[in-house]
Amino acid sequence: MTIDYAKARETMVEQQVRPWDVLDMRVLEALSAVPRDAFVPQAHRVLAYTDLELPIGHGQFMMKPVVEGRMLQALDLAAGDEVLEIGTGSGFISACLGYLARDVHSLEIVPELAESARARLAQHGYDSNVRVETADALAWDTSRRFDAICVTAAVAALPPRFIEWLRPGGRLFVVQGRAPSMDAICLHNEVNGLRTESLFETELQYLVGAAPAPEFHL
Repeated sequence: MTIDYAKARETMVEQQVRPWDVLDMRVLEALSAVPRDAFVPQAHRVLAYTDLELPIGHGQFMMKPVVEGRMLQALDLAAGDEVLEIGTGSGFISACLGYLARDVHSLEIVPELAESARARLAQHGYDSNVRVETADALAWDTSRRFDAICVTAAVAALPPRFIEWLRPGGRLFVVQGRAPSMDAICLHNEVNGLRTESLFETELQYLVGAAPAPEFHL
């Protein structure tokens, strides 16, 4: 069976993403332009444009397209922005961020995922402004500050260091809380302090090292 991936991509945008209140034309353009199927492992490529989380190996998953769309929209990226992505995964969101912003620095804790993401980004021409570093975001540090930070996995509680990496006026997207009830939020680093924008409820796997401590009941 031959799949028309371009048509499937168009259908995903129009029938899944747009109806989920993703109306930012630049975000829709990015999701229409970046070939999601190229970032999905071969075994699951036929499902690249379905409303599903897809396994990418090493116990990690790609988010549903609708969540990816809402995340990209919440970050409200400008063409000159510098972005930090925490959790490269397949590299698909990295490519979308690179499509929308000037510079993307992406962190991936699993070396094999980092390497395959680098290869995919290079193969499809998205590596000119996207750099993937193999690193644990919970131990990593930098003097750089970013206009936007995109956390692609959940945290039980947001590490303070993530907020420190935001520039004034910066935005941070994250899903936080305890499964199965998690909140997707966008933090805005404003003059008067942080403003939290609640976006929607969802459930994501936790960032490595950022799951809640186990609860013991007698």
